[in-house]
Amino acid sequence: MWTGVALAATAAVFLVVRSFRPAPLPAPAPWTGPLPQAAPPEGMAIFQLPTGTYENRAALAYRGGSFGDVRRFAATAVLVQHPAGDLLIDAGFGAGVEAHIAAMPSYRRTPHELGATVDEQLRAKNYDLGRLRGVLITHAHWDHVSGLEDLDVPIWMNPAEGRYVERAKDAALFRGIAGRRQVHSYTFDGPPYLGFPSSHDVYGDGSVVIVEAGGHTDGSVVVFVSLPDARRFAFIGDLTWQMEGVTLRAERPKMLRVLADVQPARVREGLLRVISLADRMHVVPAHDVHAYDPIPRWACATTRSL
Repeated sequence: MWTGVALAATAAVFLVVRSFRPAPLPAPAPWTGPLPQAAPPEGMAIFQLPTGTYENRAALAYRGGSFGDVRRFAATAVLVQHPAGDLLIDAGFGAGVEAHIAAMPSYRRTPHELGATVDEQLRAKNYDLGRLRGVLITHAHWDHVSGLEDLDVPIWMNPAEGRYVERAKDAALFRGIAGRRQVHSYTFDGPPYLGFPSSHDVYGDGSVVIVEAGGHTDGSVVVFVSLPDARRFAFIGDLTWQMEGVTLRAERPKMLRVLADVQPARVREGLLRVISLADRMHVVPAHDVHAYDPIPRWACATTRSL
């Protein structure tokens, strides 16, 4: 005879297993309005700086993924070159990443491969670090901020993410690094932008616009970049970990949403907004290796002055 405890345990297992099955989100209406005006200056460009990868199962990344599909999760920074000063989006792995990984609980340590840090890649091409206005973090988790340790530049962060950093265990590494760095606090002082409630125009020309997304962490953001050749990019951080979150409208399994997101419903709202824009610009989930393919590598860039 089944006891109440056994029935509850069986039901819990069933719900967990069910949460890994495909269940596409409802398709949002495509964005049909005009894209916001932007006047990116000539000479503006973006480059990817891959710093390494770590392994994870597709099944843990999005609903419907296979447990047998082992993915390489990217730890990649993006350099935005702009005549008014350059900016990095996230910082990837730093020189101390082995210690950063070792400090995590054992169940979170996965096989990983290390590449050159952002600092090493910039210095290898004699980049003028005086041009770097700072590192704009999409959020404060370790795999986005490890490389901050090597860069003596301001960290761009909004007040909501500052509140997350103050309390969250997952921001312990960031707290240790930020205590030795200047934090540039920006606010969402601009109008709604592509369905997101508020925005911040970094250069005042529409070329780099940060929007308040939240949900994954309190102050997680999406960064929209417009280039002089009319290409547009949306760097969406961890709204989804892999491109299937966009192409298949597949959010994280429920167990992972509970563990990874402070407000899962808000993450879903942000993801649906991004999905509605996917045919108007290139969307880049932070940890999808192939999402960076359209962006040239800094290692292959021709060194030039702006």
